[in-house]
Amino acid sequence: MKKKILLGLGLAAIMALSACGGSAQDVSVDKSETKKHYPLTIQNYTKAEGGTTWDKKEQKFDKAPERIMANTRPAAELLLNLGLGDKIVGVGASFGAPDKTVEEEYAKLNILSDSYVGKEVTLGTDPDLVFGRGGLFDNADWGVGTVDSLNEMGINTYVLESSVTGATYDSIYKDIENMGKVFNVEEKAESFIKKLKDQEEKITSNLSSISENKTFAYLHTTDPKELMVYAAHDETFFNDVFHMIKLDNVFKDESAEISIEMLIDADPDVLIIPMWIDKDPANAEKVKEGLYSNPKLSSMKAIKNKQIYAVDYNYMFGYGYNSIDGMEILAKEMYPDLFK
Repeated sequence: MKKKILLGLGLAAIMALSACGGSAQDVSVDKSETKKHYPLTIQNYTKAEGGTTWDKKEQKFDKAPERIMANTRPAAELLLNLGLGDKIVGVGASFGAPDKTVEEEYAKLNILSDSYVGKEVTLGTDPDLVFGRGGLFDNADWGVGTVDSLNEMGINTYVLESSVTGATYDSIYKDIENMGKVFNVEEKAESFIKKLKDQEEKITSNLSSISENKTFAYLHTTDPKELMVYAAHDETFFNDVFHMIKLDNVFKDESAEISIEMLIDADPDVLIIPMWIDKDPANAEKVKEGLYSNPKLSSMKAIKNKQIYAVDYNYMFGYGYNSIDGMEILAKEMYPDLFK
């Protein structure tokens, strides 16, 4: 009975379209355009299980994917900005600052976990595309599966170029451009890229009077008594994003573990700490107070000048387009007079 109803509705729709003036021809044109667009080959990446080196690997698409598993919140939000919400079948690692422009749509998605999800959960969504942060493409408990293992099962993958070593914020534009091609929504991709570039240009313009970069160090800690300095020397995306607001990671060329003594000797202008806006943002203020009152750090410029700032973790290590939002927030906090 259900099939008959659906068939009847389908025939009625065709008749209605015909009555509106030759829309059947429009459908054939759309199919023709689709045939011209696909098959499509996109240059992307793979790495060995447990490895750190990314190698180029092509992904071939015979048509636009219909079922996308996004392995992080920022990855899903990128797709939402391209109007692809109806194709997202699951989202892992649903934490971090939201993109308020798509927050309502995001709330309707199938959120698999607030934490990273494994391969079994990923495959449970029956995806034809697994999309997102490169470091999560692994067969470990926290990984969605390696690129090669997923491809062997007939599942396409797309590793965000922004999340591989050597990436810069410009890599985001390449990711958006590629998704525009994969889903044949290139106009939406171009529009989204323009929006982000306009935002970047505005930030740059507001900071144009600042002639020199300040130095910073990143303290990966939620407890001021347990200080850990993260050099982030391989985090090229992270380092480039901070350049946007004229901050230079003082340890970007340091591969060794950073001691507190090394931090004090380097004496950066600014200290950055992580914050989880969606979990416990108040904790960041407690960490700041603890650092400011730490006698070991009292000689540092950042302590004397009250230059400790909290940035949401996803803005720094989500490898997403909305890192620019985090940098704008930070720039306004550091230079309020330049953003009046």
